[in-house]
Amino acid sequence: MAELRPDPGNPPAGPDGARTVFVEGDNLDVLPLLPKLPELGGREVDLVYIDPPYNTGNGFAYADKQGYGRGRHEAWTGMLRPRLEAARDLMAPGGALFASIDDNEVAHLRLLLDEVFGERNFVAQVVVNLNAKGRQLGPFFATNHEYLLVYARSLADCALDPTSTHEVSELDFPQVHDDGRRFRHLPLRNTNKKSNPETCRTLAYPLYGDPVTGRVGVQAFEGAREIWPVFGDGAPAVWRWSVALAAERPDDLVCRTIRGRLGERVDIFQRDWLHPDRRKKLRTIWTHDEVGSTDTAVAEVKALVGKVFESPKPTGLLRRILETYPPDAVVLDFYAGSGTTGHAALLADAADGGSRLSISVNAPEPTRAGSPARAAGFERVSEITEARLRAAAATYGAGVAAYRFVG
Repeated sequence: MAELRPDPGNPPAGPDGARTVFVEGDNLDVLPLLPKLPELGGREVDLVYIDPPYNTGNGFAYADKQGYGRGRHEAWTGMLRPRLEAARDLMAPGGALFASIDDNEVAHLRLLLDEVFGERNFVAQVVVNLNAKGRQLGPFFATNHEYLLVYARSLADCALDPTSTHEVSELDFPQVHDDGRRFRHLPLRNTNKKSNPETCRTLAYPLYGDPVTGRVGVQAFEGAREIWPVFGDGAPAVWRWSVALAAERPDDLVCRTIRGRLGERVDIFQRDWLHPDRRKKLRTIWTHDEVGSTDTAVAEVKALVGKVFESPKPTGLLRRILETYPPDAVVLDFYAGSGTTGHAALLADAADGGSRLSISVNAPEPTRAGSPARAAGFERVSEITEARLRAAAATYGAGVAAYRFVG
């Protein structure tokens, strides 16, 4: 009977048990058995990240009965399909999957994910720049990017937060208040022409402002002008705030004289403040300066277990992905490779006090004969994964729970 057999030295499952889990075995066999892990305690997976074997035309790992006998792309997607379906079945309704991929299969993987998750659950296709110089091999362009395909388990329920505190810059808030706080001016007028007095009647009302002092109120006062929201062409518009909110927060509003296409006019602006918890939406291009590079990733692996992995992902990339979910998320990587996801979860927990549960699955695939990994004594790629996870966990005085698939 197939099972995930725990190592004898595993920490006991429970609140104080291991939050880093390693499973050795083919993910097609392992995925259906993951709900039995005591560390999960009946929880579903919130976040899945995979970096599957890229199909470069030179053959690929996991070329099993799911992928034989057909064309190159069909074989690759045939291999991946049942694994994605199994992972989807483990995910919580609010969960999401991030998949790294390059140009060779990005189109085919997107179509496959459309089928497995549903086209309506597509979230984003992110360009990730992991190689500043670009790959110089080949006759044409020096490729220096890959992709992240992001899909929700259910877009209506998706808990992914596409914002980050790290995206916020002081340069975006050029104004400085007398008390030292930074802010920027945003038009209080709704700039969407679909929002107008016909469609949003309650938001069409006058405010009163003095462009000399900047004071704004919902009632007339000495020196104030009556100001109605208008578009740049003079057409009637509406405010973004209700009259009740404007009455509650007059100090966050300012009256200014501006020059528009029809000449000078007086308008109302919101003071949009910079604060420590301010967040900004992530963009769909991630640079090596933001998330690390292949070079930094190699150095991270080398620092823990030696230079034994050719193209790992940097922990910065995974930490940005982890940041899109709460700090107690259940995270699954069923192509764990060098163990970047589990390592990144430990780093993220240390930074924000989180309690993420990371599950890393890797097959006991042999390392290449004559490779640095083999020379370092690693007979199987899964040994590298486990060694890195244990070394990273030991840095924080944490334990690793390991399991082996037994068929």
